[in-house]
Formats: sequence, C-alpha cells, structure tokens
Amino acid sequence: MPLSEFILENAPELREAIVRRNVRDVVAEKIAMLIASGVLQVGDDLPSERDLAAALQVSRESVRGGVQILAGKGLLAVLHGARTRVCSDEVGPEFRRAREARLINAYELDDVHAARLVNERIVVGDAAERMDEETLRSLRQSLAMQASALEDPVRFLVLDREFHMAIYRRCANPVLAEFVGDLFGYMMQQRHRAVSEPGAIARSHADHAEILRALEGRNREATVRAFDVHIDRIYETTRRVMGLPPAAHSAEKTRLTG
Repeated sequence: MPLSEFILENAPELREAIVRRNVRDVVAEKIAMLIASGVLQVGDDLPSERDLAAALQVSRESVRGGVQILAGKGLLAVLHGARTRVCSDEVGPEFRRAREARLINAYELDDVHAARLVNERIVVGDAAERMDEETLRSLRQSLAMQASALEDPVRFLVLDREFHMAIYRRCANPVLAEFVGDLFGYMMQQRHRAVSEPGAIARSHADHAEILRALEGRNREATVRAFDVHIDRIYETTRRVMGLPPAAHSAEKTRLTG
C-alpha cells in the first residue's frame, strides 16, 4: 500500500480535514449541532426553510439538502403540509463535533460560568479589535431577524447561536473561539425553558443590540462589558429555571479573582 494511502486510511481526522464538503453537509452538521446542544429538542418544529437559510447564511436549496440528510438518519421528520419536526436527538458519530458539544454538560454550572467569563472576555475583546464590515452586516441582519422572533423561542435560539458564533469566529485564536462556542451551548435545555418566559427574549435582544453597538465602535472594553451583562443574565436565568437561589454578581467576582 502506498504511504499516502496508508496515512489517509489510518488518520481519519486528516482525511476529513482535506476532503471538500458540500454546503448541504455543512448545513446538516449545523442543524445536528443545534439538536445535540438542545437548542432544538425532540418535538420542536424547525424554523422555516427561509428563516434557516437566513440564519445560516446559505441558500434555501442547501437547507433543503441538509434537512434531507438528517431526515434520512431519522433525526428529522419531514411532514407534508407542516413544518419539519425534530423526532430524535440521537446524533450519530458522523457528527462528531455535535456529539462532543454535549460533554460540557458534565460540569457544574458555576464552574462553566466562571470559565465562560474568563475565556469569552479574551475572545470577544479580540473580535472587537478585528471586526470587519462583512461580519457587522451579518450581525445587523441577525439582530433585525431576532426582533421578529420575540414570540418564537426556537427561532430566536437558532439566531442567538449564530449571532454569538459569528462574533467568536472573528477572534484570532480558533481554538479559543471553538472552546467558547462549546461553553455557549452549556445547559441549553434549561436555556430553552428560560427564553420561553415573558420578556426573556426581548431582554436578550436588547443585550445583543448593546453588544453590536460596542462592536461597531471596535471598542474592546465596551464589548467585554456588554458581554459580561449578557452572560450574567443567562447565568441567573439558568439558575432560576434549575431552582437555584440567585448568585452574587459573578462578573465582578471574576474580575477580582480571575
């Protein structure tokens, strides 16, 4: 066996890195990640094809192809005359990143929150200084779509994740960006419940507007402050839906001890 063939046969992660994937495969992986993280739960209807295409910044045809892939694997049910529905959360090994995202839920809430504060400050501060017009346009578009999803928790959570990930990707360190993305998905089932409370989505949308203003100014300190407020809000709502008492001001505590 030639050396090159041997390497590809015995290093699947290398083979995956160099094999070009089409857009529908990427869309399928993104939706699988939404299912694995709990943004989309069994019984949830997917946002419309148009809304998914806008949130993921792909064509409607690509969304359709990604949905067909997941339907073929039993994760989605395509119902004629109705929205596509999540029918299973058993994400297979072919979506390794989606499966690995669940591992973060093994840790305690306080520990993940502290880790998120410390690491996210670096990521979003760096992103503020490296922000480009293309990403800002995408964030503005996302914010406008979020405003039309104030009564639709599932659609908002999809947009919420893409809003955050677009910012994280502007960080110069892709390892940190990916790690913070995993932390973002922590306890998403509880987050799913929290955003269903009256006024919760509107408050998150207002936080996002403040984050966007700071990013538009390429202001590192203002961006970090805006994210601190947002992350603490998520932390407190997660504690509440878990039946835990309110915490001390964790962002300030982390500044003093971190």
